[in-house]
Amino acid sequence: MSKITTSQTIGPFSHEAWKWATDATLPGSLKIDGPSILVSGVIYDGDGTPINDAQIEAWIPDGAAAESEHAIPGFRRVPSGADGEFSMRVPLPQPATRGEPVMYVTVFARGLVKHQFTAVFLEDDTGLAQSTILNQVPEARRAALLARKSGDAQYHWDIWMQTEKETVFFDYA
Repeated sequence: MSKITTSQTIGPFSHEAWKWATDATLPGSLKIDGPSILVSGVIYDGDGTPINDAQIEAWIPDGAAAESEHAIPGFRRVPSGADGEFSMRVPLPQPATRGEPVMYVTVFARGLVKHQFTAVFLEDDTGLAQSTILNQVPEARRAALLARKSGDAQYHWDIWMQTEKETVFFDYA
């Protein structure tokens, strides 16, 4: 019987292997119909060190409707930078106050045998109290899923892989 699992890795070679999807989601290749926002942040390991070789993949619920000319509507894949930084321009959810994630995120990073799933909400969404997803998360941990407004149409959201600041990650059954 094989001891290789579906999550077996042979890398980290993801920056090269997934370059096609990164190139397809570069800001210059995107045309977003309607208002958009920029979500930026840093991904950290358990020691608080920025992870410079992660991949952040996002599925944007409102993307298909707002990105009809996009090669892969509603999808982003970005590598973290030298200081763990990442950013994605995404359509502003319509309506912007509905209590739903602005994007669902999958994190691939060194040390992870299995990728992690999370979601990002906008802190100024007035529908957060009615969010089906957020209401499943203990109240003390919900802030880890909120992107904080940092400027006009800009939000900041960090990903923490461990520690008391750890981002909330979900299991899917």
